Amino acid sequence: MSQEDLNALKPDALSPAQTEAKAEGVGVTKAGMAPAKCFVSAMLAGAFIAFGGMFFCLFLGDPTIPFAVQRLVGGICFCLGLSLVLICGAELFTGNVLMCAAKASGKISWGAMLKNWVIVWLGNLVGALVAVALVYFAQVWAMNGGAVGEAMVNVAAGKVSPDWVTLFFKGIMCNVLVCLAVWIGFAGRTVADKVVGIILPISAFVACGFEHCVANMFFLPMAFILNVMGVGDPGVMSLGGIAYNLSAATLGNIVGGLLVGLSYWFIYAKRRAK
Repeated sequence: MSQEDLNALKPDALSPAQTEAKAEGVGVTKAGMAPAKCFVSAMLAGAFIAFGGMFFCLFLGDPTIPFAVQRLVGGICFCLGLSLVLICGAELFTGNVLMCAAKASGKISWGAMLKNWVIVWLGNLVGALVAVALVYFAQVWAMNGGAVGEAMVNVAAGKVSPDWVTLFFKGIMCNVLVCLAVWIGFAGRTVADKVVGIILPISAFVACGFEHCVANMFFLPMAFILNVMGVGDPGVMSLGGIAYNLSAATLGNIVGGLLVGLSYWFIYAKRRAK
């Protein structure tokens, strides 16, 4: 039995230092991935996160549920997306910001990291749009007498109304929690470890209304289509509003991921080097 097999049998999660080392190794692997495979894997992640967003909106489609219960249980429903990404394997832009640890250790170049981010962001967008089409034609939005569609438009409307700076900081907060969830996923040794470990950070970011650019690649186009069809107040969603949100959320997500990745790199990678 190999050392890797023996490690897999250990019940405890990886230590923080081991997790940081694993994050660097994952970053190197991601940087070396063939562009076409990276793009298709990113499409899967975009669709997976969209499925989590769909599940979240389905729960919000019952307006009789109290606000706090809606946010908490809806956040748990949204965990479906990252669970699929981590367990099934897919390239998610927000999680890939953690490649900064490998870059900080000099294991990958700026070009390789940025190229991955661009390919994955675009792949996530395409995958999310494919999911929008699937959800639309499956008429998920029509469930509960159209209340699910109303919830989809209302969620998206709340994402284009704040000022840009607020959305930016919501993006930072979001990816601090998402990257901590991914970090827990790196540390976990079993499927159960990973799934249970991500529930609290992911449900927290959703419940608090923080901004995840990939989730918004589903929420906003879905709401735009429904709004054009007459769901919600006329003109509440526009293409300009989508770009406005995604610009702030994406930059905020990058900053949030860097805060997590570089903090753990500084604490543990530097310590190993001494």
